[in-house]
Amino acid sequence: MAPRRAASLCLLLLLCVLADARLSLDYYKDSCPNLQQIVQDTVVNKQIANPTTAGAALRLFFHDCFVEGCDASVLVSSNPRNKAERDADINLSLPGDGFDIVIRTKAALELACPGVVSCADILVLVTRNLVKMVGGPYYNVYFGRKDGLISHAENAERELPKATTPLSEMISMFTQKGFTVQELVALSGAHTIGFSHCKEFAPRIYNYGRGMSHDPSLNPRFADALRNACASYKADPTMSVFNDVISPGKFDNSYYQNLPRGLGLLSSDSILYRDARTRPYVELYAANQTAFFEAFGHAMEKLSFFGIKTGRKGEVRSRCDTFNSLS
Repeated sequence: MAPRRAASLCLLLLLCVLADARLSLDYYKDSCPNLQQIVQDTVVNKQIANPTTAGAALRLFFHDCFVEGCDASVLVSSNPRNKAERDADINLSLPGDGFDIVIRTKAALELACPGVVSCADILVLVTRNLVKMVGGPYYNVYFGRKDGLISHAENAERELPKATTPLSEMISMFTQKGFTVQELVALSGAHTIGFSHCKEFAPRIYNYGRGMSHDPSLNPRFADALRNACASYKADPTMSVFNDVISPGKFDNSYYQNLPRGLGLLSSDSILYRDARTRPYVELYAANQTAFFEAFGHAMEKLSFFGIKTGRKGEVRSRCDTFNSLS
Protein backbone atom coordinates (compact mmCIF):
# COMPACT_ATOMS: atom_id res chain seq x y z
CA MET A 1 0.00 0.00 0.00
CA ALA A 2 1.40 3.42 -0.96
CA PRO A 3 2.46 5.57 2.05
CA ARG A 4 0.16 8.44 1.09
CA ARG A 5 -2.86 6.15 0.77
CA ALA A 6 -1.98 4.38 4.00
CA ALA A 7 -1.77 7.71 5.82
CA SER A 8 -5.13 8.77 4.41
CA LEU A 9 -6.75 5.53 5.52
CA CYS A 10 -5.21 5.85 8.98
CA LEU A 11 -6.62 9.36 9.25
CA LEU A 12 -10.05 8.10 8.23
CA LEU A 13 -9.89 5.31 10.80
CA LEU A 14 -8.89 7.82 13.47
CA LEU A 15 -11.81 10.02 12.53
CA CYS A 16 -14.12 7.03 12.70
CA VAL A 17 -12.88 6.19 16.18
CA LEU A 18 -13.26 9.77 17.38
CA ALA A 19 -16.68 10.14 15.79
CA ASP A 20 -17.81 6.78 17.06
CA ALA A 21 -17.41 8.11 20.61
CA ARG A 22 -20.37 10.33 19.80
CA LEU A 23 -21.96 8.69 16.78
CA SER A 24 -22.79 5.06 16.14
CA LEU A 25 -24.18 2.81 13.45
CA ASP A 26 -27.05 1.67 15.68
CA TYR A 27 -27.85 4.98 17.41
CA TYR A 28 -31.57 4.64 16.59
CA LYS A 29 -31.83 0.88 17.15
CA ASP A 30 -34.21 1.28 20.10
CA SER A 31 -35.63 4.78 19.59
CA CYS A 32 -36.55 4.35 15.90
CA PRO A 33 -36.12 0.68 14.96
CA ASN A 34 -37.72 1.01 11.51
CA LEU A 35 -35.54 3.95 10.47
CA GLN A 36 -33.71 2.19 7.64
CA GLN A 37 -36.84 0.75 6.03
CA ILE A 38 -38.79 4.01 6.28
CA VAL A 39 -35.93 5.95 4.73
CA GLN A 40 -35.35 3.43 1.96
CA ASP A 41 -39.04 3.28 1.01
CA THR A 42 -39.18 7.08 0.82
CA VAL A 43 -35.95 7.30 -1.18
CA VAL A 44 -37.02 4.68 -3.73
CA ASN A 45 -40.41 6.28 -4.34
CA LYS A 46 -38.92 9.75 -4.73
CA GLN A 47 -36.05 8.70 -7.03
CA ILE A 48 -38.37 6.73 -9.30
CA ALA A 49 -40.76 9.68 -9.56
CA ASN A 50 -37.96 12.27 -9.93
CA PRO A 51 -34.71 10.76 -11.28
CA THR A 52 -32.71 13.93 -10.59
CA THR A 53 -33.21 13.49 -6.83
CA ALA A 54 -29.93 11.61 -6.28
CA GLY A 55 -27.82 14.39 -7.76
CA ALA A 56 -29.84 17.01 -5.93
CA ALA A 57 -29.40 15.34 -2.54
CA LEU A 58 -25.69 14.78 -3.11
CA ARG A 59 -25.13 18.45 -3.87
CA LEU A 60 -27.26 19.50 -0.91
CA PHE A 61 -25.22 17.23 1.37
CA PHE A 62 -21.96 18.84 0.26
CA HIS A 63 -23.34 22.37 0.60
CA ASP A 64 -24.52 21.54 4.10
CA CYS A 65 -21.44 19.76 5.43
CA PHE A 66 -18.89 22.18 3.98
CA VAL A 67 -20.47 25.08 5.88
CA GLU A 68 -20.66 24.77 9.69
CA GLY A 69 -20.39 20.97 9.34
CA CYS A 70 -23.07 18.34 8.75
CA ASP A 71 -25.80 19.99 10.81
CA ALA A 72 -28.69 20.60 8.38
CA SER A 73 -28.06 24.35 8.51
CA VAL A 74 -28.62 24.58 4.74
CA LEU A 75 -32.23 23.45 5.21
CA VAL A 76 -33.25 26.38 7.42
CA SER A 77 -35.45 29.06 5.88
CA SER A 78 -34.69 32.75 6.21
CA ASN A 79 -36.79 34.97 8.46
CA PRO A 80 -37.10 38.76 8.82
CA ARG A 81 -34.13 38.79 11.22
CA ASN A 82 -31.79 36.41 9.41
CA LYS A 83 -30.83 35.51 5.85
CA ALA A 84 -30.13 31.79 6.05
CA GLU A 85 -27.63 29.67 4.09
CA ARG A 86 -30.17 28.39 1.59
CA ASP A 87 -30.75 31.98 0.39
CA ALA A 88 -27.08 32.73 -0.19
CA ASP A 89 -26.45 33.47 -3.88
CA ILE A 90 -24.33 30.33 -4.23
CA ASN A 91 -27.20 28.19 -2.90
CA LEU A 92 -30.06 29.65 -4.93
CA SER A 93 -29.47 27.05 -7.63
CA LEU A 94 -29.74 24.07 -5.26
CA PRO A 95 -32.38 21.77 -6.78
CA GLY A 96 -35.69 21.54 -4.97
CA ASP A 97 -35.69 17.73 -5.10
CA GLY A 98 -32.85 17.68 -2.57
CA PHE A 99 -34.87 19.62 -0.03
CA ASP A 100 -38.02 17.66 -0.85
CA ILE A 101 -36.54 14.22 -0.15
CA VAL A 102 -35.41 15.38 3.30
CA ILE A 103 -38.83 16.90 4.05
CA ARG A 104 -40.64 13.75 2.93
CA THR A 105 -38.35 11.51 4.94
CA LYS A 106 -38.64 13.68 8.05
CA ALA A 107 -42.45 13.60 7.80
CA ALA A 108 -42.47 9.81 7.53
CA LEU A 109 -40.11 9.41 10.48
CA GLU A 110 -42.05 11.87 12.64
CA LEU A 111 -45.10 9.63 12.25
CA ALA A 112 -43.14 6.57 13.37
CA CYS A 113 -40.85 8.07 16.01
CA PRO A 114 -41.61 11.75 16.65
CA GLY A 115 -38.83 14.04 17.82
CA VAL A 116 -36.12 11.40 17.52
CA VAL A 117 -34.25 11.55 14.19
CA SER A 118 -32.35 14.71 13.33
CA CYS A 119 -32.55 16.37 9.93
CA ALA A 120 -28.75 16.21 9.77
CA ASP A 121 -28.79 12.42 10.07
CA ILE A 122 -31.60 12.22 7.51
CA LEU A 123 -29.66 14.19 4.90
CA VAL A 124 -26.56 12.03 5.34
CA LEU A 125 -28.54 8.79 5.10
CA VAL A 126 -30.78 9.67 2.14
CA THR A 127 -27.70 10.85 0.23
CA ARG A 128 -25.88 7.54 0.79
CA ASN A 129 -28.96 5.51 -0.17
CA LEU A 130 -29.58 7.55 -3.31
CA VAL A 131 -25.94 7.28 -4.41
CA LYS A 132 -26.15 3.52 -3.98
CA MET A 133 -29.50 3.37 -5.80
CA VAL A 134 -28.06 4.94 -8.96
CA GLY A 135 -25.05 2.64 -9.05
CA GLY A 136 -22.58 4.23 -6.65
CA PRO A 137 -20.68 2.76 -3.71
CA TYR A 138 -22.06 1.82 -0.32
CA TYR A 139 -20.34 3.41 2.67
CA ASN A 140 -21.15 3.47 6.37
CA VAL A 141 -23.40 6.14 7.84
CA TYR A 142 -23.00 6.86 11.54
CA PHE A 143 -25.87 8.44 13.47
CA GLY A 144 -26.34 10.79 16.39
CA ARG A 145 -25.79 14.22 14.83
CA LYS A 146 -27.84 17.08 16.17
CA ASP A 147 -29.24 19.85 14.00
CA GLY A 148 -27.33 23.12 14.13
CA LEU A 149 -28.53 26.25 15.87
CA ILE A 150 -27.32 28.83 13.37
CA SER A 151 -27.60 29.37 9.61
CA HIS A 152 -26.17 32.48 7.97
CA ALA A 153 -25.93 33.19 4.25
CA GLU A 154 -22.55 34.86 4.56
CA ASN A 155 -21.03 31.63 5.87
CA ALA A 156 -22.06 29.80 2.71
CA GLU A 157 -20.67 32.53 0.47
CA ARG A 158 -17.35 32.37 2.30
CA GLU A 159 -16.93 28.62 2.69
CA LEU A 160 -18.24 27.07 -0.53
CA PRO A 161 -16.13 26.85 -3.70
CA LYS A 162 -17.70 28.25 -6.86
CA ALA A 163 -17.56 26.89 -10.40
CA THR A 164 -14.96 29.55 -11.22
CA THR A 165 -12.84 29.20 -8.06
CA PRO A 166 -9.15 28.74 -9.02
CA LEU A 167 -7.75 25.31 -8.20
CA SER A 168 -5.15 26.63 -5.74
CA GLU A 169 -7.92 28.32 -3.79
CA MET A 170 -10.06 25.17 -3.88
CA ILE A 171 -7.14 23.11 -2.58
CA SER A 172 -6.66 25.63 0.21
CA MET A 173 -10.37 25.50 1.13
CA PHE A 174 -10.29 21.71 1.33
CA THR A 175 -6.96 21.59 3.16
CA GLN A 176 -8.22 23.98 5.83
CA LYS A 177 -11.01 21.50 6.52
CA GLY A 178 -8.63 18.55 6.71
CA PHE A 179 -9.10 17.12 3.21
CA THR A 180 -6.32 16.13 0.82
CA VAL A 181 -5.96 16.94 -2.86
CA GLN A 182 -6.88 13.34 -3.66
CA GLU A 183 -10.06 13.65 -1.59
CA LEU A 184 -10.92 16.87 -3.44
CA VAL A 185 -10.67 15.00 -6.74
CA ALA A 186 -12.66 12.03 -5.41
CA LEU A 187 -15.46 14.26 -4.10
CA SER A 188 -15.54 16.13 -7.42
CA GLY A 189 -16.63 12.81 -8.93
CA ALA A 190 -20.07 13.58 -7.48
CA HIS A 191 -20.54 15.49 -10.75
CA THR A 192 -21.04 12.15 -12.48
CA ILE A 193 -24.73 12.78 -11.65
CA GLY A 194 -26.80 15.94 -11.34
CA PHE A 195 -26.94 19.07 -13.43
CA SER A 196 -25.66 22.66 -13.51
CA HIS A 197 -27.46 25.81 -14.56
CA CYS A 198 -26.26 27.45 -17.76
CA LYS A 199 -25.23 30.63 -15.96
CA GLU A 200 -22.58 28.62 -14.09
CA PHE A 201 -20.60 27.92 -17.27
CA ALA A 202 -21.90 30.56 -19.71
CA PRO A 203 -18.57 32.49 -19.69
CA ARG A 204 -16.92 29.35 -21.13
CA ILE A 205 -19.20 29.13 -24.17
CA TYR A 206 -20.09 32.73 -25.06
CA ASN A 207 -17.56 35.39 -26.13
CA TYR A 208 -14.73 33.74 -24.27
CA GLY A 209 -12.27 36.43 -25.31
CA ARG A 210 -9.22 36.95 -27.53
CA GLY A 211 -11.36 36.27 -30.56
CA MET A 212 -12.38 32.83 -29.32
CA SER A 213 -16.03 31.81 -29.20
CA HIS A 214 -15.48 29.36 -26.35
CA ASP A 215 -12.97 28.12 -23.81
CA PRO A 216 -10.37 26.21 -25.90
CA SER A 217 -10.22 23.46 -23.27
CA LEU A 218 -13.78 22.50 -24.26
CA ASN A 219 -14.41 20.01 -27.04
CA PRO A 220 -15.67 22.23 -29.93
CA ARG A 221 -18.72 20.05 -30.65
CA PHE A 222 -19.54 19.99 -26.96
CA ALA A 223 -19.27 23.79 -26.80
CA ASP A 224 -21.64 24.10 -29.78
CA ALA A 225 -24.13 21.77 -28.15
CA LEU A 226 -23.97 23.73 -24.89
CA ARG A 227 -24.58 27.02 -26.72
CA ASN A 228 -27.65 25.53 -28.37
CA ALA A 229 -28.95 24.08 -25.12
CA CYS A 230 -28.42 27.33 -23.23
CA ALA A 231 -29.47 29.76 -25.95
CA SER A 232 -32.22 31.32 -23.83
CA TYR A 233 -30.60 31.08 -20.42
CA LYS A 234 -30.73 34.84 -19.77
CA ALA A 235 -34.49 34.84 -20.23
CA ASP A 236 -34.86 31.57 -18.33
CA PRO A 237 -32.21 31.26 -15.59
CA THR A 238 -33.47 27.78 -14.68
CA MET A 239 -32.06 26.31 -17.89
CA SER A 240 -29.56 23.58 -17.07
CA VAL A 241 -27.42 20.79 -18.52
CA PHE A 242 -26.38 17.43 -17.09
CA ASN A 243 -22.91 17.47 -15.53
CA ASP A 244 -22.03 14.16 -17.21
CA VAL A 245 -23.35 14.04 -20.76
CA ILE A 246 -22.30 10.42 -21.29
CA SER A 247 -24.19 8.69 -18.47
CA PRO A 248 -26.06 11.41 -16.56
CA GLY A 249 -28.31 9.10 -14.56
CA LYS A 250 -25.65 6.59 -13.49
CA PHE A 251 -23.05 6.98 -10.78
CA ASP A 252 -19.85 5.79 -12.45
CA ASN A 253 -16.37 6.99 -13.39
CA SER A 254 -17.30 8.51 -16.75
CA TYR A 255 -16.93 11.99 -15.21
CA TYR A 256 -13.16 11.43 -15.12
CA GLN A 257 -13.12 9.84 -18.57
CA ASN A 258 -14.85 12.94 -19.93
CA LEU A 259 -12.23 15.41 -18.72
CA PRO A 260 -9.39 14.50 -21.17
CA ARG A 261 -11.96 14.67 -23.99
CA GLY A 262 -12.87 18.28 -23.21
CA LEU A 263 -16.25 17.29 -21.82
CA GLY A 264 -15.86 18.81 -18.36
CA LEU A 265 -18.83 21.12 -17.92
CA LEU A 266 -17.51 23.54 -15.29
CA SER A 267 -14.15 25.29 -15.13
CA SER A 268 -13.59 23.63 -11.76
CA ASP A 269 -14.04 20.26 -13.49
CA SER A 270 -11.79 20.74 -16.50
CA ILE A 271 -8.90 22.18 -14.48
CA LEU A 272 -8.58 18.89 -12.60
CA TYR A 273 -7.16 17.24 -15.71
CA ARG A 274 -5.01 20.17 -16.79
CA ASP A 275 -3.23 20.71 -13.47
CA ALA A 276 -0.32 18.45 -12.48
CA ARG A 277 -1.44 18.36 -8.84
CA THR A 278 -4.75 16.68 -9.65
CA ARG A 279 -4.26 15.01 -13.02
CA PRO A 280 -2.79 11.75 -11.64
CA TYR A 281 -5.95 11.15 -9.60
CA VAL A 282 -8.17 11.95 -12.58
CA GLU A 283 -6.25 9.42 -14.65
CA LEU A 284 -6.42 6.84 -11.86
CA TYR A 285 -10.18 7.12 -11.44
CA ALA A 286 -10.79 7.26 -15.19
CA ALA A 287 -9.01 3.95 -15.57
CA ASN A 288 -10.22 2.26 -12.39
CA GLN A 289 -13.83 2.69 -11.25
CA THR A 290 -13.21 0.48 -8.20
CA ALA A 291 -10.47 2.86 -7.03
CA PHE A 292 -12.83 5.80 -7.51
CA PHE A 293 -15.66 4.14 -5.60
CA GLU A 294 -13.35 3.25 -2.72
CA ALA A 295 -11.92 6.79 -2.54
CA PHE A 296 -15.34 8.41 -2.90
CA GLY A 297 -16.83 6.27 -0.15
CA HIS A 298 -13.97 7.07 2.24
CA ALA A 299 -14.19 10.80 1.45
CA MET A 300 -17.97 10.89 1.90
CA GLU A 301 -17.74 9.05 5.21
CA LYS A 302 -15.04 11.46 6.36
CA LEU A 303 -17.06 14.49 5.24
CA SER A 304 -20.10 13.20 7.12
CA PHE A 305 -18.09 13.52 10.36
CA PHE A 306 -17.08 17.11 9.68
CA GLY A 307 -18.29 19.72 12.16
CA ILE A 308 -20.94 17.49 13.72
CA LYS A 309 -23.02 18.85 16.60
CA THR A 310 -23.85 16.67 19.57
CA GLY A 311 -25.40 17.20 22.99
CA ARG A 312 -26.36 20.76 23.81
CA LYS A 313 -24.54 22.09 20.75
CA GLY A 314 -27.58 21.19 18.67
CA GLU A 315 -31.17 20.00 18.69
CA VAL A 316 -33.51 17.61 16.90
CA ARG A 317 -35.71 19.93 14.88
CA SER A 318 -39.43 19.29 14.66
CA ARG A 319 -39.28 20.79 11.17
CA CYS A 320 -36.12 20.79 9.11
CA ASP A 321 -36.66 24.31 7.80
CA THR A 322 -36.88 26.09 11.15
CA PHE A 323 -35.23 26.09 14.55
CA ASN A 324 -37.36 24.70 17.38
CA SER A 325 -37.27 28.07 19.15
CA LEU A 326 -39.08 29.58 16.15
CA SER A 327 -41.58 26.75 15.61
